[in-house]
Amino acid sequence: MENKKKLLTNPFIIAILATFCCALWGSANPGIKVGYEIILPGEMKNFAGMMLFAGLRFAFAGLLTIIIYSIARRRFIYPKLHNVGRVLGVSAFQTVLQYIFFFYGVANTTAVKSTILSGTSAFFAVIISCLIIRMEKMTVKKLVACLLGFGGVVILNLNGLNLDMTLTGEFFVLFSAIASAMASVLMKNFTKHEEPVIISGYQFFIGGLVMMLIGVIGGAEIKLDTFAGWGILLYLAALSAVAYAIWGTLLKYNPVSKVTIYSFMIPVCGVIISRIIIPSEKINSIPMLLIALALVPLGIFLINYSGSLIPKFLRKKKTDKDS
Repeated sequence: MENKKKLLTNPFIIAILATFCCALWGSANPGIKVGYEIILPGEMKNFAGMMLFAGLRFAFAGLLTIIIYSIARRRFIYPKLHNVGRVLGVSAFQTVLQYIFFFYGVANTTAVKSTILSGTSAFFAVIISCLIIRMEKMTVKKLVACLLGFGGVVILNLNGLNLDMTLTGEFFVLFSAIASAMASVLMKNFTKHEEPVIISGYQFFIGGLVMMLIGVIGGAEIKLDTFAGWGILLYLAALSAVAYAIWGTLLKYNPVSKVTIYSFMIPVCGVIISRIIIPSEKINSIPMLLIALALVPLGIFLINYSGSLIPKFLRKKKTDKDS
């Protein structure tokens, strides 16, 4: 146990594993768009079809999470009866609402844009926890981080002098980010009563079943008659289960800030992977994209940065003067 803790608290190991998680999450957006082409027949590329596709992914992800952690803990994990309502609450925001907006939004925008827009959930989480639920205090540092993040979103979507955003595309992805932020706030509260991995696994599974039901009621059908189809579906499910398993293990042995600071790599990895997997997607302006990719990670970094924004020499000068 001591050797395992020493290994997982090594800064180099943390960097490798955390970046790997972010690369997995960043690959989800282009993976979804590829999945649409392989799994959904032409006439099924609609809302019902997307819900059935998403539901299968998350139901599998939930099962994988439950199985992986049950094996790791050497016991079958399940939520306590009085925590079922909490699991359902997280599932409603984290999986159902978030991905109803997300899957539909991704279909109507580029994978590059959706990757970066979905990264704004960190800033919405700050706004919800500080100004709405008042779980923590809003600071200048957090406000600056939010402004930087939204600045990156605006710059990314500038097309000439016009803001290039559509309701069922970019705005749906933003609504998805808000639902994700709300789920994060709920998770922070509910983990006082239940283990995070149990909430994650079962909310994935339950949310996936709900989305599958929506798809079936809508008359959706999917085409899972090829290795490519099964491959992309299992990959999308596995990336969520594996990433959450590794991320949760890192959080167990390290301070939260040391791990979550790497989340700024998600949009960066997503853009790079999107350009590799879907080279046909065009970017209006490479310089604007680079600025957005600088501002969004910088905002996420500031939220996780525990030091002062005032340079040390200025703080020392002020102290000397006051004394």
